Amino acid sequence: MTSLQVKIHPTSIVQNGAELGLGVEIGPFSNIGSQVKLGDNVKVHSHAVITGKTFIDKNSSIWPFATIGTEPQDLKYCGENTELICGSDNIFREYSNISLGTVGGGGITKIGSNNLFMVNSHIAHDCFVGDHCIFANGVSLAGHIEIQDHVILGGHSACHQFIKVGSYSMIAGGAMVSQDVPPFVLVHGNHAKPKGIHQIGLARNKFSKNQIADIKQMYKFLYRMNLPLSCAVKMIEENTPDSSMKSLLLNFLSGCSRGICR
Repeated sequence: MTSLQVKIHPTSIVQNGAELGLGVEIGPFSNIGSQVKLGDNVKVHSHAVITGKTFIDKNSSIWPFATIGTEPQDLKYCGENTELICGSDNIFREYSNISLGTVGGGGITKIGSNNLFMVNSHIAHDCFVGDHCIFANGVSLAGHIEIQDHVILGGHSACHQFIKVGSYSMIAGGAMVSQDVPPFVLVHGNHAKPKGIHQIGLARNKFSKNQIADIKQMYKFLYRMNLPLSCAVKMIEENTPDSSMKSLLLNFLSGCSRGICR
Protein backbone atom coordinates (compact mmCIF):
# COMPACT_ATOMS: atom_id res chain seq x y z
CA MET A 1 0.00 0.00 0.00
CA THR A 2 1.28 3.47 -0.88
CA SER A 3 -0.32 6.74 0.16
CA LEU A 4 0.71 10.26 1.02
CA GLN A 5 1.03 9.10 4.63
CA VAL A 6 2.70 5.66 4.58
CA LYS A 7 4.39 3.26 2.18
CA ILE A 8 3.89 -0.46 2.79
CA HIS A 9 5.43 -2.98 0.43
CA PRO A 10 2.86 -5.54 -0.77
CA THR A 11 4.92 -8.47 0.53
CA SER A 12 5.10 -7.15 4.09
CA ILE A 13 2.60 -7.94 6.85
CA VAL A 14 1.16 -5.17 9.02
CA GLN A 15 -1.24 -6.75 11.48
CA ASN A 16 -4.55 -5.16 12.41
CA GLY A 17 -4.14 -2.77 15.32
CA ALA A 18 -0.66 -1.54 14.43
CA GLU A 19 -0.36 2.25 14.43
CA LEU A 20 1.86 3.91 11.83
CA GLY A 21 2.79 7.59 11.89
CA LEU A 22 3.10 9.92 8.93
CA GLY A 23 5.81 9.09 6.44
CA VAL A 24 6.42 5.55 7.72
CA GLU A 25 7.93 3.13 5.20
CA ILE A 26 7.68 -0.66 5.53
CA GLY A 27 10.00 -2.61 3.22
CA PRO A 28 9.58 -6.03 1.61
CA PHE A 29 8.85 -9.12 3.73
CA SER A 30 8.76 -7.29 7.05
CA ASN A 31 6.30 -8.15 9.83
CA ILE A 32 4.73 -5.50 12.07
CA GLY A 33 2.73 -6.81 15.06
CA SER A 34 -0.72 -5.75 16.18
CA GLN A 35 0.47 -3.83 19.27
CA VAL A 36 3.27 -1.95 17.54
CA LYS A 37 3.29 1.85 17.29
CA LEU A 38 5.70 3.57 14.93
CA GLY A 39 6.28 7.33 15.04
CA ASP A 40 6.54 9.63 12.06
CA ASN A 41 9.13 8.89 9.38
CA VAL A 42 10.22 5.55 10.81
CA LYS A 43 11.79 3.43 8.07
CA VAL A 44 11.61 -0.35 8.28
CA HIS A 45 13.86 -2.03 5.72
CA SER A 46 13.20 -5.50 4.29
CA HIS A 47 12.88 -8.67 6.41
CA ALA A 48 12.61 -6.90 9.78
CA VAL A 49 10.32 -8.05 12.60
CA ILE A 50 8.76 -5.63 15.09
CA THR A 51 6.41 -7.31 17.51
CA GLY A 52 5.00 -7.17 21.04
CA LYS A 53 3.80 -4.01 22.75
CA THR A 54 6.49 -1.88 21.14
CA PHE A 55 6.71 1.86 20.52
CA ILE A 56 9.44 3.30 18.29
CA ASP A 57 9.50 7.07 18.04
CA LYS A 58 10.09 9.24 14.98
CA ASN A 59 12.97 9.17 12.49
CA SER A 60 14.25 5.75 13.53
CA SER A 61 15.41 3.06 11.11
CA ILE A 62 15.19 -0.71 11.41
CA TRP A 63 17.44 -2.70 9.09
CA PRO A 64 17.08 -6.21 7.59
CA PHE A 65 16.64 -9.10 10.01
CA ALA A 66 16.49 -6.91 13.10
CA THR A 67 14.02 -8.29 15.67
CA ILE A 68 12.54 -5.62 17.90
CA GLY A 69 10.12 -6.29 20.78
CA THR A 70 10.49 -10.06 20.89
CA GLU A 71 9.71 -12.13 23.98
CA PRO A 72 12.34 -12.00 26.73
CA GLN A 73 14.85 -14.84 26.88
CA ASP A 74 13.77 -15.49 30.45
CA LEU A 75 12.17 -18.79 31.48
CA LYS A 76 10.01 -16.94 34.01
CA TYR A 77 8.25 -15.04 31.23
CA CYS A 78 4.73 -16.39 30.67
CA GLY A 79 3.35 -14.09 28.00
CA GLU A 80 2.58 -11.09 30.20
CA ASN A 81 1.73 -7.86 28.38
CA THR A 82 5.08 -6.14 28.92
CA GLU A 83 6.55 -3.32 26.83
CA LEU A 84 9.44 -1.94 24.84
CA ILE A 85 9.65 1.85 24.54
CA CYS A 86 12.19 3.40 22.16
CA GLY A 87 12.88 7.08 21.66
CA SER A 88 13.52 8.89 18.40
CA ASP A 89 16.36 8.83 15.87
CA ASN A 90 17.60 5.36 16.78
CA ILE A 91 19.31 3.07 14.26
CA PHE A 92 18.82 -0.69 14.63
CA ARG A 93 21.19 -2.40 12.21
CA GLU A 94 21.07 -5.92 10.79
CA TYR A 95 20.29 -8.76 13.24
CA SER A 96 20.08 -6.47 16.26
CA ASN A 97 17.65 -7.73 18.89
CA ILE A 98 15.77 -5.82 21.62
CA SER A 99 13.58 -7.73 24.09
CA LEU A 100 10.40 -6.75 25.88
CA GLY A 101 10.48 -6.26 29.64
CA THR A 102 9.39 -8.76 32.27
CA VAL A 103 6.99 -8.37 35.17
CA GLY A 104 9.81 -9.04 37.63
CA GLY A 105 11.84 -6.18 36.17
CA GLY A 106 9.07 -3.58 36.07
CA GLY A 107 7.57 -4.66 32.75
CA ILE A 108 9.47 -2.24 30.48
CA THR A 109 12.63 -2.25 28.43
CA LYS A 110 13.41 1.38 27.63
CA ILE A 111 15.68 2.81 24.93
CA GLY A 112 16.42 6.54 24.72
CA SER A 113 17.13 8.53 21.56
CA ASN A 114 19.95 8.92 19.04
CA ASN A 115 21.47 5.50 19.69
CA LEU A 116 23.21 3.18 17.21
CA PHE A 117 22.79 -0.58 17.59
CA MET A 118 25.20 -2.26 15.20
CA VAL A 119 25.02 -5.75 13.68
CA ASN A 120 24.17 -8.59 16.11
CA SER A 121 23.88 -6.36 19.17
CA HIS A 122 21.49 -7.68 21.83
CA ILE A 123 19.61 -5.72 24.51
CA ALA A 124 17.90 -8.07 26.96
CA HIS A 125 14.73 -7.62 29.02
CA ASP A 126 14.29 -4.74 31.45
CA CYS A 127 17.36 -2.84 30.31
CA PHE A 128 17.45 0.95 30.34
CA VAL A 129 19.54 2.68 27.68
CA GLY A 130 20.01 6.45 27.68
CA ASP A 131 20.76 8.75 24.73
CA HIS A 132 23.62 9.00 22.22
CA CYS A 133 25.07 5.54 22.89
CA ILE A 134 26.88 3.27 20.44
CA PHE A 135 26.63 -0.51 20.63
CA ALA A 136 29.22 -1.98 18.27
CA ASN A 137 28.90 -5.32 16.47
CA GLY A 138 28.10 -8.25 18.73
CA VAL A 139 27.60 -6.33 21.98
CA SER A 140 25.46 -8.25 24.46
CA LEU A 141 23.59 -6.87 27.47
CA ALA A 142 22.06 -9.26 29.98
CA GLY A 143 18.81 -8.30 31.71
CA HIS A 144 18.19 -5.38 34.07
CA ILE A 145 21.21 -3.30 32.96
CA GLU A 146 21.33 0.50 32.98
CA ILE A 147 23.41 2.21 30.30
CA GLN A 148 23.51 5.98 30.81
CA ASP A 149 24.15 8.67 28.16
CA HIS A 150 27.01 8.94 25.63
CA VAL A 151 28.38 5.46 26.33
CA ILE A 152 30.40 3.49 23.77
CA LEU A 153 30.44 -0.31 23.96
CA GLY A 154 33.13 -1.92 21.81
CA GLY A 155 32.59 -4.93 19.59
CA HIS A 156 31.71 -8.26 21.23
CA SER A 157 31.80 -6.85 24.74
CA ALA A 158 29.29 -8.23 27.22
CA CYS A 159 27.72 -6.98 30.44
CA HIS A 160 26.50 -8.97 33.47
CA GLN A 161 22.90 -8.54 34.58
CA PHE A 162 22.00 -5.73 37.00
CA ILE A 163 25.12 -3.61 36.39
CA LYS A 164 25.21 0.11 35.61
CA VAL A 165 27.43 1.84 33.06
CA GLY A 166 27.93 5.55 33.64
CA SER A 167 27.70 8.42 31.19
CA TYR A 168 30.65 9.21 28.90
CA SER A 169 32.33 5.88 29.70
CA MET A 170 33.65 3.31 27.25
CA ILE A 171 33.80 -0.47 27.33
CA ALA A 172 36.61 -1.71 25.09
CA GLY A 173 36.05 -4.40 22.48
CA GLY A 174 35.83 -7.91 23.90
CA ALA A 175 35.56 -6.76 27.53
CA MET A 176 33.53 -8.82 29.99
CA VAL A 177 31.94 -6.46 32.49
CA SER A 178 30.67 -7.87 35.79
CA GLN A 179 30.58 -4.72 37.96
CA ASP A 180 29.49 -1.11 37.55
CA VAL A 181 31.50 1.19 35.27
CA PRO A 182 31.68 4.74 36.67
CA PRO A 183 31.10 7.77 34.43
CA PHE A 184 34.05 8.95 32.31
CA VAL A 185 36.00 5.68 32.76
CA LEU A 186 37.44 3.38 30.07
CA VAL A 187 37.48 -0.32 30.99
CA HIS A 188 38.94 -3.30 29.16
CA GLY A 189 39.69 -6.99 29.60
CA ASN A 190 38.11 -10.08 31.14
CA HIS A 191 37.08 -9.32 33.79
CA ALA A 192 36.95 -5.64 32.87
CA LYS A 193 39.33 -3.32 34.73
CA PRO A 194 39.87 0.45 34.47
CA LYS A 195 42.39 1.68 31.92
CA GLY A 196 42.00 5.42 32.50
CA ILE A 197 39.44 8.04 31.63
CA HIS A 198 37.68 8.00 28.25
CA GLN A 199 39.62 11.06 27.16
CA ILE A 200 38.89 10.87 23.43
CA GLY A 201 35.17 10.57 24.13
CA LEU A 202 35.27 13.54 26.48
CA ALA A 203 37.03 15.67 23.87
CA ARG A 204 34.53 14.64 21.21
CA ASN A 205 31.73 15.73 23.54
CA LYS A 206 33.37 19.15 23.91
CA PHE A 207 34.60 18.86 27.48
CA SER A 208 37.16 21.60 28.09
CA LYS A 209 40.77 20.96 29.11
CA ASN A 210 39.97 22.19 32.61
CA GLN A 211 36.98 19.88 32.89
CA ILE A 212 39.05 16.91 31.72
CA ALA A 213 41.74 17.83 34.27
CA ASP A 214 39.09 17.80 37.03
CA ILE A 215 37.87 14.39 35.87
CA LYS A 216 41.45 13.08 35.93
CA GLN A 217 41.79 14.28 39.52
CA MET A 218 38.61 12.44 40.53
CA TYR A 219 39.87 9.33 38.73
CA LYS A 220 43.12 9.57 40.73
CA PHE A 221 41.22 9.50 44.02
CA LEU A 222 38.97 6.69 42.81
CA TYR A 223 41.67 4.41 41.43
CA ARG A 224 45.30 5.55 41.66
CA MET A 225 45.52 5.84 45.44
CA ASN A 226 44.16 2.33 46.19
CA LEU A 227 41.59 3.71 48.61
CA PRO A 228 38.46 1.88 49.76
CA LEU A 229 35.50 3.19 47.81
CA SER A 230 34.03 5.06 50.78
CA CYS A 231 37.36 6.84 51.37
CA ALA A 232 37.72 7.66 47.68
CA VAL A 233 34.25 9.19 47.67
CA LYS A 234 35.14 11.33 50.69
CA MET A 235 38.35 12.52 49.01
CA ILE A 236 36.42 13.49 45.88
CA GLU A 237 33.81 15.33 47.95
CA GLU A 238 36.38 17.31 49.92
CA ASN A 239 39.20 17.89 47.44
CA THR A 240 37.69 18.55 44.01
CA PRO A 241 35.76 21.60 42.78
CA ASP A 242 31.99 21.42 42.59
CA SER A 243 30.79 20.74 39.06
CA SER A 244 28.19 18.84 37.08
CA MET A 245 30.83 16.13 36.46
CA LYS A 246 31.45 15.75 40.19
CA SER A 247 27.71 15.48 40.88
CA LEU A 248 27.31 12.93 38.10
CA LEU A 249 30.11 10.74 39.46
CA LEU A 250 29.09 10.96 43.13
CA ASN A 251 25.43 10.26 42.37
CA PHE A 252 26.49 7.21 40.37
CA LEU A 253 28.78 5.88 43.10
CA SER A 254 26.10 6.32 45.76
CA GLY A 255 23.83 3.96 43.83
CA CYS A 256 26.29 1.16 43.09
CA SER A 257 25.04 -2.20 44.34
CA ARG A 258 27.55 -4.56 42.68
CA GLY A 259 30.71 -2.54 43.33
CA ILE A 260 32.73 -0.87 40.59
CA CYS A 261 35.25 -2.30 38.14
CA ARG A 262 38.62 -2.14 39.90
